[in-house]
Amino acid sequence: MTTAYALTDTQVMIARCLRRSLRDPEAFCTALMLPVVLMLLFVYVFGGALNAGGRYVDYVVPGLIVLCAGFGAGTTAVAVATDMSSGIVDRFRSMPIHGASILAGHIVASLARNLLATALVIGVGVGIGWRPVASPAAWAAAVAMVTAFILAMSWLAAGFGLLVRSPEAANAATFVLMFIPYLSTAFVPARTMPAVLRPVAANQPFTPVIETMRGLWMGHTSTGAAVGHEAWIAAAYCAGILVVAVAAASWLFMHRTAA
Repeated sequence: MTTAYALTDTQVMIARCLRRSLRDPEAFCTALMLPVVLMLLFVYVFGGALNAGGRYVDYVVPGLIVLCAGFGAGTTAVAVATDMSSGIVDRFRSMPIHGASILAGHIVASLARNLLATALVIGVGVGIGWRPVASPAAWAAAVAMVTAFILAMSWLAAGFGLLVRSPEAANAATFVLMFIPYLSTAFVPARTMPAVLRPVAANQPFTPVIETMRGLWMGHTSTGAAVGHEAWIAAAYCAGILVVAVAAASWLFMHRTAA
């Protein structure tokens, strides 16, 4: 019975967070449209000057899909911080509601928003000439990798939202998640960067995730490494971030809501 109540509470919180996303059309549309605008900017404005060893649209789309997770994380952190600072969580605690369902609602809503943004980027990418050569199995693996990465970023963002004391501070704290992809292989190969930045681009969490999806969709990575090698590194990063973020967010939530 307790499990049934917990699932019901979680469903209610998920529906609440999704409705709140729809009631904030400015933030929702920004999260959806910004990656698309960046893709059009890089493909049509900068793409002619950037040498990625092939058609630039084929190179940049996987990086922009990962970039979506960074933008979406900001929305999640702000939503969590708003709940914690507005007093609504204290009101929930006065009701017979499982505390874990509050965070679960934010995480599932974040996953839904980011997957929708990912689908939009893929659709627009195909419309402007992106031509993946992946098999159905490779597509399934790429979607699984994207989902795992979004889940890890969502929990990390929830932790940022719990750590700070205001929505404005949460938005500022997640800027780093939005800009780390620019220091990866999302837009240009690491070999084209200055020597001091190449190790940063090659050894950070976003790069193996991007290269895994690039390899699955396009049949090759930009680093020359095997797709399987990059996939194992990406999976390890996602698992590590997820474990640490879940533990930290859970502890912060219990600490912030302790009587």
